[in-house]
Amino acid sequence: MTVRTTHTPAPARPSVRRLGIGSGTALCAGAVLGPGVLALPALAADAAGPASILAWLVLLVTSVPVALSFAALGARFPDGGGVATFVHRAAGPRAAAAVGWWFYGAVPIGVVAAALIGGQYVAGALGLGSAAATAIGAVVIAASFAANCVGLHLSGRVQLLLVALLAAVLLGAAVAAAPHMTSAHFTPFMPHGWGSVGSAAGVLFFAFAGWEAASHLSGEFANPARDLPRVTAYTLAAVSVLYLVLAVTTIGALGPAAAGTDTPLTDLLAQSAGTAARPIAAVAALFLTFGAVNTYLAGASRLGAALGRDGAAPRWLAHGGGTGEVPRRSLALLAVACTGVGVIASLGTTDLDGLMRATSTCLASVTLAGLLSALALLPRRTWLWYAAIASSVLTAGVLAFSGVLLVIPLVLAMLSWGFTTLAGRGRGQAPKRHTKGMPRRRPRGIRGGCSDA
Repeated sequence: MTVRTTHTPAPARPSVRRLGIGSGTALCAGAVLGPGVLALPALAADAAGPASILAWLVLLVTSVPVALSFAALGARFPDGGGVATFVHRAAGPRAAAAVGWWFYGAVPIGVVAAALIGGQYVAGALGLGSAAATAIGAVVIAASFAANCVGLHLSGRVQLLLVALLAAVLLGAAVAAAPHMTSAHFTPFMPHGWGSVGSAAGVLFFAFAGWEAASHLSGEFANPARDLPRVTAYTLAAVSVLYLVLAVTTIGALGPAAAGTDTPLTDLLAQSAGTAARPIAAVAALFLTFGAVNTYLAGASRLGAALGRDGAAPRWLAHGGGTGEVPRRSLALLAVACTGVGVIASLGTTDLDGLMRATSTCLASVTLAGLLSALALLPRRTWLWYAAIASSVLTAGVLAFSGVLLVIPLVLAMLSWGFTTLAGRGRGQAPKRHTKGMPRRRPRGIRGGCSDA
């Protein structure tokens, strides 16, 4: 007699798409480049004149150990929590929650600022006003949310093309303006004194804060230990070349006019392209803005899911936070926050400069926390460890120029502390911290995605 079985083999699980070198570099470069190259050269020139080039150089030098430290930590602890993962391992859950809230709270402000910059370029090219610029920015934000809802693998492919096109336009603008550079535009070199360099660095930090967003994508690589350092090196090379070339040509070609323009990229292109500069700059602005907003939303949405999973934020945020999944609830919360910030900005309560400086303050706080964690987690007395010390000092100096805006990370930290305290009481216990010398269990969430080995 033949015995039949009704058991059928379980269907094979679909393979999870992972970031490769190309798409990973595109996402990281898109996060670091951001819309800063569209507006910040002019704002920095207004603050420090030709000496703003020194601010660019200082921040580029500072970003090297920042990027390498975050890459080393991300390779060891790949997780959607990013910097919050590193801080948790170094200082415990409460500190990690505060850092997570800093980044999560900064993203809606920065996203709206980025979208407004892109909207201004496009509206200017079309001869439209501020209302049209706001509407265009809203469309960019909506498109970025849609791309992230589809899935990170699609966002990475789109961004690979966007960053390649962007780099070509930025280098083209610099090459076009180079013949018009003159040494007279570099004198007097420091018209406002040394303090102006620090002020310029304070606003320029907006253009160097993308390493935090990229750190949240570490868990999406097929082999973080192999791929993340390579992606970081490629991104550093691209960003250094583009930023330095644009900073020098903006001062050298535009001179004092650099401080009075809202669209420095358009003015650079106009040196050779004439009236065609506006549509070219508008297209570049649209690509750049979408790329930056897309990457920040990708990183922040995963951070929100990790915070919810770990009890540092409402638990319902954790839905969709697994590798390869789409954290749509976290994206929805970010959409609400972006809408609120957009309404405030449209009412004239704050301007673009205020939005950018507020974002820079929060992200500089995150950077400093990540660097201090690197000092605790990375091998000591190595060149990278000493470089992290130097970058920590420089980042703290940049934060000192934020002034009253330091209230924002302070308030976010207090809200985080209040939530974790109430959540701990609701569970009948306070959040646990790892005690030195005790065995450590395999961590989850913002505690990290792999063991220490």
